[in-house]
Amino acid sequence: MRIRKYQSKDCKELTELFYNTVHIVNAKDYTQEQLDVWAKEEIDLEKWNESLQKNYSIVAVENQRIVGFGDIDHTGYLDHLYIHADYQRKGIATEICNQLEQAVLGNITTHASITARPFFEKRGYKVIKEQQVERQGIFLTNYVMIKER
Repeated sequence: MRIRKYQSKDCKELTELFYNTVHIVNAKDYTQEQLDVWAKEEIDLEKWNESLQKNYSIVAVENQRIVGFGDIDHTGYLDHLYIHADYQRKGIATEICNQLEQAVLGNITTHASITARPFFEKRGYKVIKEQQVERQGIFLTNYVMIKER
């Protein structure tokens, strides 16, 4: 596996990975209705690409296939960290997270899903608060977490 910077040509593959990961990996912690509003089938590729280009965004590649990705902005907000359902628990998220955390100075903040919370806690992140995020009238639980440095 190698990690490289995000390129615009990766966008479609990343959005498919995001959709599938949410609908497979997070299904144990969220209802189908919640998954459907979190990761919709119709994704605005232009908006995604713009966001990923603005942030420090990296992808993990194995055998010419993107198996994970993540991004962080200049303020230390870690926005996305998603690993392909078939590549969970292989250290990919750890490696991506290591590189994202090294890309900025100061504290790191993320809004972690129920599924991702234990991963971030093992990395030293602390829950600041539990919150209910509303999407199209549906509420999803996540956690504002911070890693102080």
